[in-house]
Amino acid sequence: MSDQAFYSSLQQKLATLEDEGLFKPERVLASRQGAEVVAQDGRTLINMCANNYLGLSGDVETQEAAAAALEKYGYGLSSVRFICGTQTVHKELEQALSNFLGTEDTILYAAAFDANGGVFEPLFDENDAIISDALNHASIIDGVRLCKAARYRYANNDMADLEKQLIAALDAGKRHKIIVTDGVFSMDGTIAQLDKIVALAEKYGALTMIDESHASGFMGATGRGTHEHCGVIGKIDIITGTLGKALGGAMGGFTSGKKEVIETLRQKSRPYLFSNTLAPMIAGASLAVLERISKSTELRDRLHENTAYFRQEIERIGFTIKPGTHPVVPVMLFEAPVAQKFAARMFELGVLLSGFFYPVVPMGQARVRVQLSAAHTREQLDTVLKAFEQAGKELGIIKN
Repeated sequence: MSDQAFYSSLQQKLATLEDEGLFKPERVLASRQGAEVVAQDGRTLINMCANNYLGLSGDVETQEAAAAALEKYGYGLSSVRFICGTQTVHKELEQALSNFLGTEDTILYAAAFDANGGVFEPLFDENDAIISDALNHASIIDGVRLCKAARYRYANNDMADLEKQLIAALDAGKRHKIIVTDGVFSMDGTIAQLDKIVALAEKYGALTMIDESHASGFMGATGRGTHEHCGVIGKIDIITGTLGKALGGAMGGFTSGKKEVIETLRQKSRPYLFSNTLAPMIAGASLAVLERISKSTELRDRLHENTAYFRQEIERIGFTIKPGTHPVVPVMLFEAPVAQKFAARMFELGVLLSGFFYPVVPMGQARVRVQLSAAHTREQLDTVLKAFEQAGKELGIIKN
């Protein structure tokens, strides 16, 4: 440890994060994921901050499917896919995802971050253009950085600016153009205007790509995703997403699209070629989840009922929220220290929430992000709403 100045600089930076209220603590759980969780200190909390939209993360049926796959296929493969790391369960899951999404083929990744990180570089080069929404997920931003294509950015969900960027790429003589957007923007719960995006793509000869991490399994009439919600199934060229949120909540990602796109990724996508195979028990559990939600929209319907109820009641109490219909409900507190204090007080009142602040969201737009689940009962939601009201009055956020 010859460079003590390096460690001192890190200590100073961490201390600054603490002082500015920007330090992100980790809350340790001593139970499985669910609508209620047990904290490390033994306290039971109502969980309002998981991506467990359909309540399947700690679900017994999901667990049993994982156990069955573990028994049949073993714990892991100690290999990448193209050497000896592909089992029948992986091919079955890829086919099931294709059927569910309405695409030709699908490729699995160890994480959705890898799916977005590995999609651009094999498909596009300096002759091409990527037109990306300003609020796209960090994994998309990093994936674009790894690619030599020209980068254009349009204001969040702003179709006029998107068209402006498409014209700029066209005027620059770019060969292939692809519009890239989150299907749902996770910090705001805003749904991309995919019908308008597809129309612009057709007008200017561009491809389209969506990240469905906060949509697959529950957006749209049958839960297929944002493309179903917006009526453009079959019109999106590339779909990426995760198995780590609504679809079971473990880990793993995917990219889905035309066969030639997916085959190119199998041959050239570095996160796929150089990462260990997705654990077979995750693949087996994910298969069971897809089968379950394809048979019934019960969980999806319950989730949206919970969402509508919570959104209505939290506004009635007096909080400011981002408008919308998605189960991500940003409760706006604006300043980072206030968001931190509020989340801490809610923890004391038996509700697990996290504050979000710069650089995760813009400066002055700090919030707690509530995430509804099909597993939440009405009684639990009423308990949470009462805690919101109490904490809000104590901290002067809402009037007594």
